[in-house]
Amino acid sequence: MSPTPAKPGGTRIPSRRTVLRGAFTAAVVTGTAGALLPLLDRDPAAADRPAPAPGPGSGSGSRATTEEFAEMYRGREIRGTATVVVPAGAPADDRVAVAAEPVTEIRIDGRPLHVMRRADGTYLSDVRHYESYPTLLETARAAVDELGTARLAPPAAHHM
Repeated sequence: MSPTPAKPGGTRIPSRRTVLRGAFTAAVVTGTAGALLPLLDRDPAAADRPAPAPGPGSGSGSRATTEEFAEMYRGREIRGTATVVVPAGAPADDRVAVAAEPVTEIRIDGRPLHVMRRADGTYLSDVRHYESYPTLLETARAAVDELGTARLAPPAAHHM
């Protein structure tokens, strides 16, 4: 291995390996900082605020926000609820409510329709699993459109 060449003034030029190692280290530090920033980027004033009062009927101290609908659509009764449960002591800002997973339920003529929430906040159902919808109501209406005159199958009994 030959020594690192020197400039005429006597200063050494860093080797290619040294430059790449420094660039890799800088990239790792930058990536780690970017990944940890949401965890460390807290509102300092949030610690000074009192914890919000628990919602009604929440003995564990958690808050709940509920969306409900009930309507007749094309001769079918559709009912749905989406309840977002926010843990007790969580800050009251919007980031927590968006991150919380809603508990959803849709019933068509009294029978449950399995609904899943996608990462982008839209919903899809077992009946229309290839297309997603922005609201539970639109998901239920699309399922009724797809079912036509057919009925949903009764829920399967789970055995362990």
